[in-house]
Amino acid sequence: MPRFFVPNEQVTDTEIRILGDDARHIARSLRMAVGDTLTVCDREGTEYTCRLTRIRDEEVCAAIEAAATGCAEPPIHITLYMAYPKGDKLETVVQKAVELGASRIVPFVSSRCIKIPKAEREDAQRARLTRIAEEAAKQCGRTRLPEVGRTLSFSEMLSQGAEAELSLLCYEGEQSLSLKEALSEGLPVHTLSVVVGSEGGFSPEEAAAAREAGFRTVHLGRRILRCETAPTYVLSALSYATEL
Repeated sequence: MPRFFVPNEQVTDTEIRILGDDARHIARSLRMAVGDTLTVCDREGTEYTCRLTRIRDEEVCAAIEAAATGCAEPPIHITLYMAYPKGDKLETVVQKAVELGASRIVPFVSSRCIKIPKAEREDAQRARLTRIAEEAAKQCGRTRLPEVGRTLSFSEMLSQGAEAELSLLCYEGEQSLSLKEALSEGLPVHTLSVVVGSEGGFSPEEAAAAREAGFRTVHLGRRILRCETAPTYVLSALSYATEL
């Protein structure tokens, strides 16, 4: 069944309005008709089963037939902080992070980033990543739309990330504490930050700054993972530890 996300103000007790690109997608691409059913999610995690009552290119209306709290969300709010990688790797990271349960994905710049995002392209890049996140959320049945944050500096990331109940930085130079051990000692929590580096990883100075800010530096095993693989690895481990 097609799935869409709408702001709360487009939801009443009996009807939901779907506007803009999503309305055009229903009318033109999906070629849905009055009487067809679809799933709509609001910003609070409520999932509505609806039946289309009116279809226009710019506005679609649907009558609410049932409402329930969505069951696809993980029990923990996870923010993934991803150091800016080369090429289009960040798009892949966002897509997979949404599928694996991340609530927020926030890019940041570290000392070893090869690619530095241009300030004048920040809004356009964030809009594109948000669209990728929304498409992934629809595909995998999420009931909340994960947020893509603005690009932060390393110090901003540390300040933000340290606010979680458990904050982890994946660091290839860590010799003693594994991800498994950190999760065993740190869970359960309601909020968790996990930080992954770019192609060059983190400098010893950055790892030390993270520890000073309250992060635990963890290793991911004996193999060095690519920067686009590490987030999937960590989020999969978190899903196993908290959902399965």
